[in-house]
Amino acid sequence: MFVKGAIYKIGREANELVTSLLGILSEVIGTTSMKLSEGFTKLIPSISIFVFYGLSLTLVTLSLKHIDVSIAYSIWSGLGTAIIATIGILYFKESISLIKLLSIIAIIAGVIGLNISEEIHSKKASVSHIELKKDIN
Repeated sequence: MFVKGAIYKIGREANELVTSLLGILSEVIGTTSMKLSEGFTKLIPSISIFVFYGLSLTLVTLSLKHIDVSIAYSIWSGLGTAIIATIGILYFKESISLIKLLSIIAIIAGVIGLNISEEIHSKKASVSHIELKKDIN
């Protein structure tokens, strides 16, 4: 029974992660569409802004069923920002500087740090839960 529950939990968390990543991808497409819309003068990119931001918010909201809001939002905004900055540099030929590059790295490091802290917290909570069940029996 314990193994079945653990497998279900891992599957559910993987599903929420995929939902979150699709939300990030939608946000990136929506933000890129902002640039491509040229101030709402291009029809398809202008419509894409609303479609992809709506999809993004929907997907991130769905991922909040099983992911803490602090983690989900930091991943969504942090990775979205880093990806958009990279697209800006590579695709739109925006300027790059050492400070801009270091800032992107800091954003990614922050997201990784939040995920590591969540994993440590989850493991401590699991051990506490197991110890509590052991004491009850």
